[in-house]
Amino acid sequence: MNNGFASVARLTLAVFILVVVLAPIMLMFATSLKGDEQQILIDFGTWRAFWVSPGDISLENYRQVLSDVQAPLLRFLLNSAVITASVVVVGIFVNSTVAFSLSRLEFKGRGLLLAVFVSLIIIPMEALAVPLLLMMNRVGWLDTYQVQIVPFIAHPFSIFLFYQFFTKLPRDLDDAAYVEGASPWQVYWGLALPLSLPVIATVAILQSLEIWNSYLWPLMVTRGVEARPVSLALAQFFGTPPPIWGDVMAFSVLMSLPVLLVYLGFQRWFIQSAVNAAIK
Repeated sequence: MNNGFASVARLTLAVFILVVVLAPIMLMFATSLKGDEQQILIDFGTWRAFWVSPGDISLENYRQVLSDVQAPLLRFLLNSAVITASVVVVGIFVNSTVAFSLSRLEFKGRGLLLAVFVSLIIIPMEALAVPLLLMMNRVGWLDTYQVQIVPFIAHPFSIFLFYQFFTKLPRDLDDAAYVEGASPWQVYWGLALPLSLPVIATVAILQSLEIWNSYLWPLMVTRGVEARPVSLALAQFFGTPPPIWGDVMAFSVLMSLPVLLVYLGFQRWFIQSAVNAAIK
């Protein structure tokens, strides 16, 4: 009896959490497909806000958003894609290399360096924004791609994730490779990195979300549309009175789709990484 009640309670809690998580997404998609702005305002506050009937589906909001000359969405998406992809791809290489060196190589100051990386995780971006802005201004990087890429390639939390994974790899694998004449670089590139696909997927998803949704730093370092990311463009688009909710939701959907595709592409390794962490 107790087991049955516990199962029902867990199922109820899971359904409740699922509804809470999916409700904003359903509202966003449903509103973006409604062409009548007046009807959207009427539906807000009722269950109809989460649903659109097949006969009322319209792509007019998407057409308006994509054809807006003042806020070129495709350019904003391209900017965010270039910035995010650059940070993630280069960051995976840099952070995994640092983590492998800390976990496998013996050198003076190794423990202190690891402690510094771990301590940097707790320092918020807001505390570093102004000094970093002054540095970027001095080198003349404001309103460029590199000002949004270079400062975020080295990521302390990603280094820590890779370090935790590499320390779990058996040393026998390294010894066998060294016997065959491999160098530390060959061990990293040919052995450790291919085995770390779950961690790579985790880092790629977390960093993609962080960079794609960043707001404060792009607001400080960008002025025009040439390098402005889509997150800042959405805030600007939403802040223009009066808000046209159909267009705002269509903009939000188009902004969310690339991140969703990244997660779907890496979800198998992401889940594997989470399961392995739980088992350990």
